[in-house]
Amino acid sequence: MKFFSFVTAILVCAFLYGLVFERDTLMALAQSGAQDTGDAAQDDGIQRVAVVALKSQAQAIDSAVLVRGRTEAARQVDVKAEISGRVISAPLRKGAFVEEGAEMCVLDPGTSQARLAEAEARLAEARANMPTAQSRLPEAQSRLREAQARLEEARINQNAATRLSEGGFASDTRVATADANYESALAAIQSAEAGIQSAQGGIESAQAAVRSAEAAVASATKDVERQTIKAPFSGLLESDTAELGALLQPGMSCATIIQLDPVKLVGFVPETQVDRIAVGAVGGARLTGGEEVQGRVTFLSRSADPVTRTFRVDIEVPNADLHIRDGQTVEMIIASDGADAHLVPGSALTLNDEGTLGLRIVEDGITRFAPVSVIRDTVDGIWVDGLPPQVDVIVLGQEYVTDGVPVDVTYREAQG
Repeated sequence: MKFFSFVTAILVCAFLYGLVFERDTLMALAQSGAQDTGDAAQDDGIQRVAVVALKSQAQAIDSAVLVRGRTEAARQVDVKAEISGRVISAPLRKGAFVEEGAEMCVLDPGTSQARLAEAEARLAEARANMPTAQSRLPEAQSRLREAQARLEEARINQNAATRLSEGGFASDTRVATADANYESALAAIQSAEAGIQSAQGGIESAQAAVRSAEAAVASATKDVERQTIKAPFSGLLESDTAELGALLQPGMSCATIIQLDPVKLVGFVPETQVDRIAVGAVGGARLTGGEEVQGRVTFLSRSADPVTRTFRVDIEVPNADLHIRDGQTVEMIIASDGADAHLVPGSALTLNDEGTLGLRIVEDGITRFAPVSVIRDTVDGIWVDGLPPQVDVIVLGQEYVTDGVPVDVTYREAQG
């Protein structure tokens, strides 16, 4: 107890000595400590918010568009019958490969061959009647020329009789006879013209008969051709062809055939990325089994899907060995023009009061909101564009500041 009392007395004496004899020195130390504390808390009297930022430099990247899609046959047709008939050919089994023009279903010809022979006979008859109809026209034209000559002769005789009668040298009977002959010649002219028209009508009738017979032959020939249903293109049968003995009616299916070489990769691109794709661009895909294929964009829809607001894009790739099937799931990637972008953490993204996606950046110690668009999401972060080539991005504390707020920035190293 005496020891602690003795220590306490020494401390009290030291404090009183410093307070009385070293007062100026203690006041200077106190002011220096207060100034240091103020400098740490505020700068030039401005209150600042502490944030962590990243100095980011824009980098050139391949701004490819990633899309999930599926494979689709280049062609798929349900081949159907056009006429009625009973199948008389053995069926081909599904999975078989058929060449273009190969017979798939053969129908019983029935009376179609007889109808074709009858139509061909009528055509021959109509063509045989054509020369007879054509020969009547020159005969009618000859009669017209003869009637015209007689009319000219009758006109001359009529004029002569009229003048002689006026001079008293011809009787009234002669004049009447000349008039009658003239009228008769006019009637002959009209009859000859009617004969020409009749001959021309006969020719047109004969031509119409020929055309009608030709149409009947063509129809009968087409019916004969339709009895054999052929493959419209080379491909694989997705179903058995119609069974032997089955009765097919017009519109009934013979078989379904698909073409898988080349095969199409079909994806649907969001409207925010559709402008980055062009027809002819290089594209590829990874199948579910890990295989990678490559081709080019052959189609880009101009009309969005009314439900998903996405645009269809087709990539055509070779498939000579037919190992890619219709309807497989694929991950598609489509090349587009390179762009400068920044790699930032996904957690740095934020929204402004209008709901626009962007980042909080620092300019001269002041925060500002910068709208950005996402190019690609990776394991290292998110690639975005819409920023200057060099920028300080707030990665911690961005939710606690708004535009124009002074900040006390602590920087961390860039990623990637």
